[in-house]
Amino acid sequence: MTKTITRADIASAVYEQLGISHAESSDIVDTIIEEIVSTLAKGEEVKLSSFGTFEIRQKKERIGRNPKTKKEIPITARSVVTFHASNLLTKRVNS
Repeated sequence: MTKTITRADIASAVYEQLGISHAESSDIVDTIIEEIVSTLAKGEEVKLSSFGTFEIRQKKERIGRNPKTKKEIPITARSVVTFHASNLLTKRVNS
């Protein structure tokens, strides 16, 4: 069984590690996430040392197919967020 880590879980970990209030730890987590999101929205990449890199990638318009009806449908151009794990993270996950 897998568990999903939520913002509240991260805030609780910050609370336990730093000994600050739940409200302050929640604000810290929200600030960090907002900084990552706003940096990505500007088209810049976010590198977190020993963790990985978040990047914005531009996808071109292409033709897709509805698997049920087999009808071709154009998929519009869009930006997507990609994540590349650092070597340290990859090694830790695989050990």
